[in-house]
Amino acid sequence: MNQSVGHLSVGQAASIGGPSFLARFFRLREHGTDLRTESLAGLVTFIVMSYIVAVNPFILGLDGAGLPARAVATSTCLVAGVMSILMGVVTNRAIALAPGMGLNAIVAFTLVGSMGLTFPQAMGVIVAEGLIVTALVLLGVRRYVLDIVPLPLKQAISVGIGFFILFIGLRNAGMVGFAAGFPELLPLNSWSILVAVVGLTATLVLIARGVPGGILWGILAATAIAFVVPGDVAAFPDDPLAGPDFSLVGDFSFGFVGELGVLTAVLVVFSLMLADFFDTMGTFIGVGGKAGYLDADGRFPDADKPLLIDSLAAVAGGAASASTATSYIESAAGVEVGGRTGLVSVVTGSLFLLALPFVNLVTAIPAVATAPALIVVGCLMVSVLGEREPATGTGSEAGRERRGIAFDDLEDAIPVVLTMLVMPFTFNITNGIGAGFLSYVLLKVARGKANQIHPALYVVAAAFLIYFLRWSLFGAEF
Repeated sequence: MNQSVGHLSVGQAASIGGPSFLARFFRLREHGTDLRTESLAGLVTFIVMSYIVAVNPFILGLDGAGLPARAVATSTCLVAGVMSILMGVVTNRAIALAPGMGLNAIVAFTLVGSMGLTFPQAMGVIVAEGLIVTALVLLGVRRYVLDIVPLPLKQAISVGIGFFILFIGLRNAGMVGFAAGFPELLPLNSWSILVAVVGLTATLVLIARGVPGGILWGILAATAIAFVVPGDVAAFPDDPLAGPDFSLVGDFSFGFVGELGVLTAVLVVFSLMLADFFDTMGTFIGVGGKAGYLDADGRFPDADKPLLIDSLAAVAGGAASASTATSYIESAAGVEVGGRTGLVSVVTGSLFLLALPFVNLVTAIPAVATAPALIVVGCLMVSVLGEREPATGTGSEAGRERRGIAFDDLEDAIPVVLTMLVMPFTFNITNGIGAGFLSYVLLKVARGKANQIHPALYVVAAAFLIYFLRWSLFGAEF
């Protein structure tokens, strides 16, 4: 609502944000909110999201052999700040963005750790994925791609990434290691493990009590303990106020195509695109439901603009070497305290930018202090298994709600379980998605339900079959 509110009393005007430019631009009165509420919501959203500034450098650090922490923290704040502000200004939605958990793990542990890409090449994958998704949004295809993938596979991808993150968290905490090629529980007898246990306990208690930013406070509590216990678990940086390091901005390469081969490169980009797709749509539905953005059918109206910004965020994240940036479900925290407009995202993004001078403090946080955040986030991602979808049947089935995943039906159970477990067991998201698609199509055909499969799924399944047989068919080494 852009018209003047000058006819109101001073008190009334103040209560809805007054006739200021911000109140008019973000249509605060129309949305039943005010400057104070939107600012508070932006602060709350920043608090619950800011753990990524500490966690992202450790994920992309890849056991100390990866990207420098200060530079990653700088890129993380920069991308989160700019893209959140852009989301708020362009869409007027209370949805903030930052490099995504799970997606960053794919970069570090799959693209670099498992497939042998350099970090610039891995970030080139992210940029390519973002550019393709942006094109799909502009062509109106992104919704189509989401519609052809069965709900069980969508949920399994999210859960598989969650298990992936959970395992990384347990490993970083020093609780799980490998013996004779198999994971095992390590002796819980070191000071670093104590730090992780204290952080995990604090995080779980804070989340259970509904404390905003429980994950962040858990990281800070674990860090404080790390500086107290013996054993040099944590070390303070020599120059804590060294300021931002923008050296990673623009450090990406499309050399991954030559390194992986065309087929594998295409499938890797496609797999990352699927993970990004489902993560974003889940966030839109989750936040949109709380904010009142959804229509009567549960759809997100006028979603093209938010989808476009989200897609451009993937490009920005790769270009800045911060990994794929995506819409954050934590935005719901700001909505819970009354945030309704894009001003929330603008405030959140501005706070990320204001944090840039202090990014070197992140290097004081040890990996064992961020491990509880990975464990908790990984566990929370499994919650999609509880999602349901409306029935589309007729007769006695009409209007009845169906489970998203029917584990008593092998057509759902086997593809879902393969997708969820192949990802963490092989440290490769592409392998998990491929196993899920192939088994889903195979079981449907074996049961005489080939006509229930969208033609595009046959093409995808065939591509994944070639991917799995690439060593035998082409003598591939990638």
